[in-house]
Amino acid sequence: MPDFNVFAARLGLSFNSLDLLIEALTHRSYLNEHREYTGSHNERLEFLGDAVLELATTDFLFKKFPEKPEGELTAYRAALVNTVSLAERAQALGINDFLLLSKGEAKDTGRARDVILADAFEAVIGAIYLDQGYAPAEQFIARNVYIKIDEVIAKRSYQDAKSRFQESAQEKRGITPAYETLSEVGPDHDKRFTVGVFIGSSEIARGEGNSKQEAEQSSAQNALEKMGW
Repeated sequence: MPDFNVFAARLGLSFNSLDLLIEALTHRSYLNEHREYTGSHNERLEFLGDAVLELATTDFLFKKFPEKPEGELTAYRAALVNTVSLAERAQALGINDFLLLSKGEAKDTGRARDVILADAFEAVIGAIYLDQGYAPAEQFIARNVYIKIDEVIAKRSYQDAKSRFQESAQEKRGITPAYETLSEVGPDHDKRFTVGVFIGSSEIARGEGNSKQEAEQSSAQNALEKMGW
């Protein structure tokens, strides 16, 4: 069992109830594999933390950008608190080292691990809120989430990849990208699509996903990275 006091210190916090922090870092799968464990998994704290995170981030953006319309504020918020963004912050905090997971879940990588990390990050917010109140939870969010807003705007990551690639292709090449489904494999309930994105007749990149839309977004993101846009 990790030393959760070490992790609390890493967060710059001293918990009145360390059990709340332990719960925040306990995945459901750990309970299934460790029947002797008497604690709870983190899904309820994640539910609470998600609400605190949304309120705090909304309030921050509302005050920081008094002239921005609701649509842009919503896009900014989505970029700040999406799964990938929260997983990155969780990684930076070292949450991975303190998660209680089953052996199977511990092997997850990619999207599956990002979801686990993002959920744990939100659960930690829920734990801070219950243990110490809104102000410390909001301060934690400020240190870890608000600080990314300038990067979000500079990289236009508040726009989806297809929108960004289309804008860049039109601006730099004067051409609107086209998407083509290159392959479709698997049964109806578990399809896997490969989509290529083209500028004119040139294929720029490919992407995969469980839907054509997801594969298109993946190919657009890969194209942005390949072109340096």
